[in-house]
Amino acid sequence: MPELLDLVGIFVFALSGALMGVRKRLDVVGMAVLAEMTALGGGVVRDLILNVRPAAFQSVGYVLVPLAATAIVFFWHPHVARVMPAVLVFDAAGLGLFCAVGTLKALEYGLSPLHATLLGVTTGVGGGMLRDVLAGEIPTLLYDRQLYAVPALLGSAMMAELSTLGLHGWPATLASAVVAFGLRVAAMRYKLRAPLARGVPPSE
Repeated sequence: MPELLDLVGIFVFALSGALMGVRKRLDVVGMAVLAEMTALGGGVVRDLILNVRPAAFQSVGYVLVPLAATAIVFFWHPHVARVMPAVLVFDAAGLGLFCAVGTLKALEYGLSPLHATLLGVTTGVGGGMLRDVLAGEIPTLLYDRQLYAVPALLGSAMMAELSTLGLHGWPATLASAVVAFGLRVAAMRYKLRAPLARGVPPSE
């Protein structure tokens, strides 16, 4: 079940990466690169920091799932774009799951709650940041106007706090993921935005 949930999160992240490739008029190779980076980048960075072999290189499914998402977008990107609002809900679920699992793994490898929280955020948003950099966009992490990194931060912090209180296992992980998921969905639904510096007018 943990690996299945992981693959679901990887799939929806890969869809967003491949769609970015379509918007940037990249060929299928470029689409696949963005899909793989979006889906696997955060987890790979986390594992490299922890000095362990990345999970993405321990199972062929981690590589094939983003390629499958690329193929779907390549042939049916107009249809995928139309259902993207629904995909974004799954993306929010993947964000919540990845930040909670990333924090838990960092704690298991002996990091402090603070550092584990930061690494959990990295797991959740790292792939999207790599995607944006490769596509020539301002990374969401630096322009968090639709509350993407903030939900990941709160979910990761909750996971670290629950672990500090002695609450482990999937109930704690699920609760932390739900908090991040709920805040992200609320941000999309009610257009919650992080504030700009004082006196700076909004771009929209």
